[in-house]
Amino acid sequence: MNDNNKNNNKNNGLSSLLIGLCIGIAIGTTIGVTTNNIGLWMPIGLAVGMCLGLVLGHNSKNDDEKDGDDKQ
Repeated sequence: MNDNNKNNNKNNGLSSLLIGLCIGIAIGTTIGVTTNNIGLWMPIGLAVGMCLGLVLGHNSKNDDEKDGDDKQ
């Protein structure tokens, strides 16, 4: 794996994490507003979003590795 692919994988993981965090905060805030308890649901949404982002980043990394093996 060359340096360009390593940098690309790091960026994919970070972008997936940020997307997950944004989705989690949005969902947590929405639930918090509807239940009138933002203080509880925003951190829960943040944690769920972080986990979601890590899973998405891990899956995209595995997909990239599988694609790289098929090309050779």
